[in-house]
Amino acid sequence: MAIKKGSTTRANILTEALAIANRDGLQGLTIGGLADRCQMSKSGVFAHFGSREELQLAVVAEYHRCFEAAVFTPSIKAPRGLPRLEALFKNWILEVTHEVDVGSVYISGAVEYDESESAVRDALITSIVTFHAAIARAAQQAIDCQHIRSDAEPEQLVYEIHALILALHHDARFLRKPGSEQRARQGFARLLQHYKPL
Repeated sequence: MAIKKGSTTRANILTEALAIANRDGLQGLTIGGLADRCQMSKSGVFAHFGSREELQLAVVAEYHRCFEAAVFTPSIKAPRGLPRLEALFKNWILEVTHEVDVGSVYISGAVEYDESESAVRDALITSIVTFHAAIARAAQQAIDCQHIRSDAEPEQLVYEIHALILALHHDARFLRKPGSEQRARQGFARLLQHYKPL
C-alpha cells in the first residue's frame, strides 16, 4: 500500500511539474516552486526526485510519454505508407493546437538548452530524434508502398514536416495569427503533391 501511495504521489507531482515546465520552461522548474504548487514541503518533493536535474529529466520523460501517446501510438493503427504518414501529421497538428494554450517542453527546451551541455539537453535531443526517426520510417514506408516518389529522401521529408509544425506553433502561439492551423495543413498537402509519384 505504501509503495502504491508513493507512486501515486510521485505521479501527481510530475503532472504538476509538467504543467509548470510547459508554461515556464524546464529552467523555470524548481523544487521550491513545485512544492508550493503541490502544497508539500521541499523535502517531500525532494524525496521523490533527489535533485532539480532529476526532476527536469523526469519531466522530459513524462512529456515524451504523453506526446508519444497522443501523436505516435494512434498513428500506427493506420495502414503502412501514406495513410500512416498523414496520421502522424494530423495527430501532431492536434497536439500543437493543444500546446498553443499550455506550451511545449520540446520547443521551449530547444531554446533553453541550445548551447548548454547537460543531461537534460541530451534527454531532449534523444526524445526528439526518436520521434523524427518514427516519421522517417513512415516516410520510407510510403516510398516503399509507392505512395511517394522513389527519389524522395525521408530525412528531407522529416525536415519539411517539422518546419510546418514549428511555423504553426510560432504563428499560433506567439503571433496569435488566425488561420495558422489551416496554413499548416495546406502546406502539408502541397508537400505531398510535390512528392506524388510521376
